[in-house]
Amino acid sequence: MSNPTFEKALQELDQIVEKMEKGGLPLNDSLALFEKGVKLARFLRGELEKAEKKVDILLKDAKGEPHEETFEAADSGEDSKKEDDPF
Repeated sequence: MSNPTFEKALQELDQIVEKMEKGGLPLNDSLALFEKGVKLARFLRGELEKAEKKVDILLKDAKGEPHEETFEAADSGEDSKKEDDPF
């Protein structure tokens, strides 16, 4: 894994999960895929933790104190868009 991006690592982990769910692999192949999957999962967790820390830093107020902001995930459905929402 030489400098993978989050997206590529996630895609590779997804492919590993699909292969293992199908079954029929020899034990050694399954173990190798499992080991690679664990490494990818650890990498992804680390990247998410880094992103969370960056968000925390960005959300600090002028005094350096963290403050909470509500976050609502955008729904990809068209009916959920507000009429005054330009996006």
